[in-house]
Amino acid sequence: MSGRLAGKVALISGTGGGMGRAAAIEFAAQGALVAGCDMNAEGDAQTAELVRAAGGTMRSFAPVDLTDEAQAADWVAGAVAEFGGIDVLYNNASVARVGPWDQLTYEEWRRSLTYELDLVFITTKAAWPHLVARGGGVVINVGSVSASRGAGFVHQHAHGAAKGGVVAFTKHLMVSGIDHNIRAVSISPGMIRTPATSEIPEDVLADLMAKTPSRRAGQPEEVARLASFLASDEAPYINGADIAIDGGAAAIAP
Repeated sequence: MSGRLAGKVALISGTGGGMGRAAAIEFAAQGALVAGCDMNAEGDAQTAELVRAAGGTMRSFAPVDLTDEAQAADWVAGAVAEFGGIDVLYNNASVARVGPWDQLTYEEWRRSLTYELDLVFITTKAAWPHLVARGGGVVINVGSVSASRGAGFVHQHAHGAAKGGVVAFTKHLMVSGIDHNIRAVSISPGMIRTPATSEIPEDVLADLMAKTPSRRAGQPEEVARLASFLASDEAPYINGADIAIDGGAAAIAP
C-alpha cells in the first residue's frame, strides 16, 4: 500500500457490507482513520473487526439512519470527537428500489429518493462546517451509470432519478467548495458484485457481461481503490467530475 491517505480522517457511510466495507478496508489500509456507519450494526461491527485485524483504524457508529438529520449529525459529531476533524466524506450508503415501472408506487418512489438522494444532502450538510474548519477536504458521492442511461434488464426509474440527482448535486457542491479548498466528485459504478446485486439471475448477468467490453462484473475493491485515489492528495485537479467505473459499458452502444 502507498499510504496515500495517511493521517486523514474519512467518514464512510454504508460500511456494513458491499462497496462500503471494501472502502473502509481500503481507506484504512492506505492510512486513513475511518469512521463508518450503517443501519446494519452487526455488519458494521464485522467490518470494523476486519479493518482492525489488518492493522487499520476504524470506529463503527451503528445503527445510524442517515435520512434522520439528528442521527446524521450525531454520526458526524461523534467522528469529529473521536478523530479531531474531517478530511473526507464518502457518501456511499443507499437503499435502491428497482422493478417494473407499472408496479412502482409513489411511496416507493419517495423512499428511493429519500434513501439515495436526501441522505447525501443531509450528511453533507452536517459534515460541511467541519470540512471548512479543516481548511479543505473531499466529498465523494456514489452515483450510478443509471443516472445517465436506461437499463433493459431491470427497470430503475426511481434509482436512476435519485442517482441523477446525486451526480448533479455533486457538481453544484463543487462550486460551493471553491473558496474552501473542498473538492467534490462522484463515482458512477456499473454492475458491481455486491450483496445488493447477488439476486440477479445468472443468465441475465451473463447477457450483461457479454455486452460489457471488459466481459465481467466489477468488484467492490475496484471501486474502493478508485475512491481512495480521488480522496488523496494525488488527485487535486480532479474536481466536479463524475467518473464511471463500469468496464466500459457506458462508452459503447448496445
